[in-house]
Amino acid sequence: MRISVRLNLPREVDSVPAVRRLLRCALSAFQVDRQDGDDLELALTEACANVVKHATGADGIEVRLDVAEDRCAIDVADNGAGFDATAVGDPGPNSERGRGLFLIKALSDNVRMQSTPRSGSLIHFEKSFALAGGAGAH
Repeated sequence: MRISVRLNLPREVDSVPAVRRLLRCALSAFQVDRQDGDDLELALTEACANVVKHATGADGIEVRLDVAEDRCAIDVADNGAGFDATAVGDPGPNSERGRGLFLIKALSDNVRMQSTPRSGSLIHFEKSFALAGGAGAH
């Protein structure tokens, strides 16, 4: 079994909890470990919050969730002004900003960012889960 969902949401703060709830429901259908679920929810929140805060000119957020028993893949895209993905560094120890991409990288796997000036941005991230019964992650 697999759950695949594509959402087109307005670029506003209220879209973030809605997409989090949907992810939580999909993960609970597969009885995903709570810590893995919390990690993915936080990474998704950061990705969507970055669009809300930084995607100049974007009119919406597109979120694609692909959840299976052994993994979850998430894409968050916008049609905003874009950014220079190579210029995004890790935040300093006393920095109160710039932690979003750092957290996404720390909490998930296979993180890819793509941004094109005036065409928007995409961040992709995944997480593999240990299967129930100790079968291990794939």
